[in-house]
Amino acid sequence: MANIKDVAQRSGYSVANVSRALNHHGYVSETAQAKIEAAIADLNYVPNGVAQDLSQGKTFTIGVVLPHMNHPYFNQLVHGILTAAFSSAYQISLLPSRYDVAVETKYLTQLKRKLFDGLIFASHEASLQYLTERQSWGPVVVCEDPGDLPLAAVYPDRQAGYLAALQWLKQGGIHQIGFLFARPADQSATTAAALAAYRTLWPTTKAPLVVTDVLTYQDGYQIGTRLLAQGNWPQALFTNGDAPAAGLQAAFAAAHQPAPQLIGQENQLAGRLLNLPTIDNHLTEIGQQAFRLATEPRSPQPRLCIPAQFLLPSER
Repeated sequence: MANIKDVAQRSGYSVANVSRALNHHGYVSETAQAKIEAAIADLNYVPNGVAQDLSQGKTFTIGVVLPHMNHPYFNQLVHGILTAAFSSAYQISLLPSRYDVAVETKYLTQLKRKLFDGLIFASHEASLQYLTERQSWGPVVVCEDPGDLPLAAVYPDRQAGYLAALQWLKQGGIHQIGFLFARPADQSATTAAALAAYRTLWPTTKAPLVVTDVLTYQDGYQIGTRLLAQGNWPQALFTNGDAPAAGLQAAFAAAHQPAPQLIGQENQLAGRLLNLPTIDNHLTEIGQQAFRLATEPRSPQPRLCIPAQFLLPSER
């Protein structure tokens, strides 16, 4: 396979001249340009895209670190990132992490090696402190509140949405509530925020039912079947998505039992069809803003909080 030195030898010009001709950067005479292009054609030479990007100081690639794609949170977030990228010169690389710190560190090391111009962490297993300490390697954006840490972030104000939803339940006379989430509170800011909102409204009530590893319609259906078999369930079930809520409703319908009050999240089609209340965390907008923070880094590190919105069926 031909390289740039072969092109230089065939054309009779230096490697520096060939590089300028390839990158259209710096003066190259018309004669030299023609001879270099002829040598490229003769040798069927294909320039190394990575090397060309590095010579410009940019790869025009943003990495998006995702633990999985089994929940609409990540689908909607990626949709927003891609929407923003379409109107730019950047491309998006999806980087699966499976909540593995070693894998996340590998992507951060690639950022340090300039294989990406920035990383967006849709979610992560590594601590926020760990990510903050590696910002010198390149722009890092997270999609949660980093607290006092100087870390670029854009995230939904989940607490406001959760408080509104739980207040609505409380006003309706409901006080027995179960929560269905992907991860436990010590691993998930989302779960922690929901339980904190619950404690704000019911500070003396015993700990509520919390079920984790719930992501899909099938998960919701299985949880509903389990609750029916036990013969005991809360007055309301607060889920981490409209799809799990739809699965719960289907399980109770199959057993010819009235379902408890269900609240979903992410304002999905399933919830609209079933007239379920939901919380819209505006994840598409968050994805768009995360892309802008990754491609337009500023100091001090910016953070944007997007208000979440509790929606009744009539408001969807």
